Amino acid sequence: MTRDEPTLTFTEQARREQLLRVTVEQAASRGIAGASLARIAEAAGITKAAVLYHFTSKDALIAAAHVHVLDSLVAAVGAAVDAADTADRPTAYVRAMITHLRDHPAHTGMLVAAAIDGSADHSRSERWRPLAHLLEEAAGARRMTAAEARALAIIIGGAIDGIVAEAVDDEDFDVEQASDLLVAMLESSLGR
Repeated sequence: MTRDEPTLTFTEQARREQLLRVTVEQAASRGIAGASLARIAEAAGITKAAVLYHFTSKDALIAAAHVHVLDSLVAAVGAAVDAADTADRPTAYVRAMITHLRDHPAHTGMLVAAAIDGSADHSRSERWRPLAHLLEEAAGARRMTAAEARALAIIIGGAIDGIVAEAVDDEDFDVEQASDLLVAMLESSLGR
């Protein structure tokens, strides 16, 4: 995937970060197929050979950019969830997920492009399982079954996708209102 070096210099690390950022932008705007090494190099202001110095192939660069986006999303959502009380963690998850994807449209575009291209190497359960676990914990005395938590997590995931897609398509869409409605539906399903 990447050059196997014990330690990257500050300059090499900065260049890699730039290439990841540019790749995310190119994939988001052009799709995976349209994000060629030549276009990525041009957008970064370097040669194609310089890109290949840092990443052995386009596939390696796309995979690293995808991981970069997922790591950023997981860090943002994880921080919000960790900061919330157990009962409030599903709500924190929903709000952080929507906020992050809304505030990082290139990340959203990269995730969509990777899903369309099939280069996203993960199962659907990786998407709903963390939220289902939070829902089971938050349900407390109500005792949500694993099947209920799974179904609710899938429904919420679809709603998050819809809210973010609408926000990308319509800059006037009221994301906060949509988030509030989704949270209200979530809390109602948790018996609050």
